Amino acid sequence: MKILLPLMILFSVGLFSRDAYAQSAPEKKITMRLDSARFNDFVKQVESQTGYYFYYDASKFDSLTLDLNVKDLAIREVLDQVFKGSEFEYSIDAQKRIYITQGQRIITQLTPGLFEPDLAGDNGTIAYSGPENDAKERLLSTAESKLHEIGIKKHRITPGNSTITGYVRNAVTGEPVIGAAVFITSPSIGVTTDALGLYALTIPRGKQIVHIKSTGMRETQRQVMLYSDGKLDVEMRESVIALKEVSVKAGMDKNVVGTQMGTVKLTIKNLKQVPTVFGETDLLRTVLTLPGIKSVGENSTGLNVRGGSTDQNLIQYNDAVIYNPSHLFGFFSAFNPDVLKDVELYKSTIPAKFGGRLASVLDISSRDGNKKKFMASGGIGLVTGRLTLEGPLVKDKTSFLLGGRSTYSSWLIKRLDNENYNKSSASFYDVNLHISHEINEKNSLFLTGYISDDRFRLYGDTLYTYQNQLGSLKWKHTFNNRLYSVFTAAHTKYQYAMGAAGLPLNSFDLKSDINQSNFKADLSYVLHPKHTLDFGLSTIYYKLHPGSFQPKGTESLIVPDVLEAEQGTESAIYIEDKFEVNPRLSITAGIRYSFYQYLGPRNVNTYVPGLPIEYIYQNGVKEYGSGKKIKSYGGPEYRASVRYSVFDNLSLKVSYNTLRQYIHLLTNTMTVSPTDIWKLSDNYVKPQIGDQISVGLYRNFRGNKIEVSLEGYYKNIQNFLDYKGGDSLIMNHNIEAAVLNTKAKAYGVEFMIKKMTGKLNGWLGYTYARTLLRAIDRDSPDAPNDGNFYPSNYDKPHDFTLISNYRFSHRVSFSFNFTYSTGRPYTPPIGKYLIDGSQRVYYADRNQFRIPDYYRTDVSLNLEGNHRIKKLAHSSWTLAVYNVLGRKNPTSVYFQTVGGKVSGYQLSIFGQPIPTITYNFRF
Repeated sequence: MKILLPLMILFSVGLFSRDAYAQSAPEKKITMRLDSARFNDFVKQVESQTGYYFYYDASKFDSLTLDLNVKDLAIREVLDQVFKGSEFEYSIDAQKRIYITQGQRIITQLTPGLFEPDLAGDNGTIAYSGPENDAKERLLSTAESKLHEIGIKKHRITPGNSTITGYVRNAVTGEPVIGAAVFITSPSIGVTTDALGLYALTIPRGKQIVHIKSTGMRETQRQVMLYSDGKLDVEMRESVIALKEVSVKAGMDKNVVGTQMGTVKLTIKNLKQVPTVFGETDLLRTVLTLPGIKSVGENSTGLNVRGGSTDQNLIQYNDAVIYNPSHLFGFFSAFNPDVLKDVELYKSTIPAKFGGRLASVLDISSRDGNKKKFMASGGIGLVTGRLTLEGPLVKDKTSFLLGGRSTYSSWLIKRLDNENYNKSSASFYDVNLHISHEINEKNSLFLTGYISDDRFRLYGDTLYTYQNQLGSLKWKHTFNNRLYSVFTAAHTKYQYAMGAAGLPLNSFDLKSDINQSNFKADLSYVLHPKHTLDFGLSTIYYKLHPGSFQPKGTESLIVPDVLEAEQGTESAIYIEDKFEVNPRLSITAGIRYSFYQYLGPRNVNTYVPGLPIEYIYQNGVKEYGSGKKIKSYGGPEYRASVRYSVFDNLSLKVSYNTLRQYIHLLTNTMTVSPTDIWKLSDNYVKPQIGDQISVGLYRNFRGNKIEVSLEGYYKNIQNFLDYKGGDSLIMNHNIEAAVLNTKAKAYGVEFMIKKMTGKLNGWLGYTYARTLLRAIDRDSPDAPNDGNFYPSNYDKPHDFTLISNYRFSHRVSFSFNFTYSTGRPYTPPIGKYLIDGSQRVYYADRNQFRIPDYYRTDVSLNLEGNHRIKKLAHSSWTLAVYNVLGRKNPTSVYFQTVGGKVSGYQLSIFGQPIPTITYNFRF
């Protein structure tokens, strides 16, 4: 025994030394020339020149001949040449054994750490994933290692390209993964998935490795043998990344390599990092932190994008238009954060499929709901609460998502010291329903419904109410691997009402509504890996009831008044080509032709020809019957963008857009109000026409972790609507005489630095922008500022925003935000004068003065529960302070005359810090 033990030790040392030497010894290179040689001859030569040995089924190679000429190549390089384009796979283990198989590669080693349990800690790894997740992991690993045969199997693969199409979905929820990169590396060809997770990748036939990457998801790949066109669906899992780990995520170079300009995509994760008033995650307030996007007041979520008015933004929720995207006059967004997937904003290069608005498109998408299991989530704050339910109706095929949100803010209002205010009340609710159903591989249906209701009573007397109702039905159909389509039908109704019942003799109800029904067909055809055609058509029917003024109660002396309804149609066709000329140069060019008709029944006011459109010059009314064309407009809209990559991480982009808008918002208030009037283009109110040119530089640093962009733009707008001084817009039967057609010009520069990975993330943006208006009829007595250019109501030259988030661990993060902007313009009284014995106020030129500059600082602390998978519920707490410095930022300036003296006042909405606490849960 004493002799045996040393011998065993020596034998083991020798064995391991031999293995170590074998692994560290330089690999022998192979040189050979074969002409029509048998596979067995090739094997013998390799085995004689190297220490490798082959294992294979000789019967599968008895008819195979090889032509080969290699010199000083490694074994893997030689085998790659031999089996390129064939069905055969090879694997090499640590003992230099080569296994040749057909169709599926042998895995020669286990996944690292397979039998090593990890301990949960600050590095973010999960200690126990549960049997269900383990099973899914094994399935995904199998999908990565197996060979996927696509198309009609052939003994010989013909040269050329074929197209792989399919869906990329979340392996846990079954929801589509939007914007995932699907690509091969040699040659470098790739695409991204659309809003439904669909991709179409055209690549050379034969053996390929398809890589799939997406932000926040674990990278995966598929080995494919491509014979002809076919289908490949992919499932991805969410990634859990250690805080110190460096991860270059897919799509992070999109701002450099894509042709899109002025396009920003925000996920729900981005939205939840921004502290907001009352602690509610707010989509619109997060969008307002981006360069080039402003709002006139702290209590307003109306978006002014690159000099555009609030009505020049097309806001869509699952392809249905929403006209008032806010609750309680702008204090809250109309969108429940728990049902949202992401939001995409277009403000420079607007795709040809969008139209009808001049400034921007805000495309909001909801989640489809979990197709695998039932889940619930929600949150409870100081003034709002929300609950969302989701799950499968038919597992892996049909899912639902139901979300509700409401406020209980009256308790806070009752605590106000002001006796008038504490008699007020405010409430809102919204409900979302989304159902997705996969009929088969080529057909899917998506149904969305949304309703909201707002009520605000001031001083216990005047009641304001407004409602949004919308629905959409979407059918996604795949014709073949190159052509797919989305057909959408939608309906929207927005209505508001204002009623007063304090004094019975003056009690009234004022109501208005707008209805829109639309249909559109969007198709995409892959002509070539470098050519994709998008084309389609759309039609919209508008029905507006501008106003109804009715007495309330039997004692009211109010005289009834009803404005005539308006109706019109807007149709369009479009085509757009995305063409990659070479790896450095890409072009997107398209054209959209829109056509609008203003329809009867309608009585149209007529005026004396050659004189201004004024009440005093009205000379009659012309009657049009039902469906009769009163006025029509139309014209082409051009869309073009070019991207040139100077280097791999630096690109130059140029874009040009023209757009037309046939529906207008008439307002003489600073913020979005439910009493604003929507108006269709007619004989006198012409469509707004805008054209914009943009130039930008885009640079990424540190492996695409830091994005830097600099964009400049110049925009011209024709028939921009402003209002005449002293005119009323409510219940006005001569509304065309109360508005002013102007010409607008807007220009600016936008700078942004964004970092979305690592412990410290966020973005910094600075904007210099001007928006100036001038009356088209400069000699008109109603032309402001004697016919010269004057600032618009939302002209705020300087804007700076910092959004930052620091993650101490996976459970604790801290957010700090800072916002600064120039004060908006206003028009003060500067003197008094007498006319016929009456004292009048003399005002300065329009918008020549400004309220004080605005700045605000917010902080929040997010505390998440532990990350154990097997627990009843996951929860988190958010503690935030809005306006932590307590600055009294003036929202508006107003003037009152008391005892013959005119005095000015500043109104601040939030003049002190507002702390909030919110509890969020998910189970």
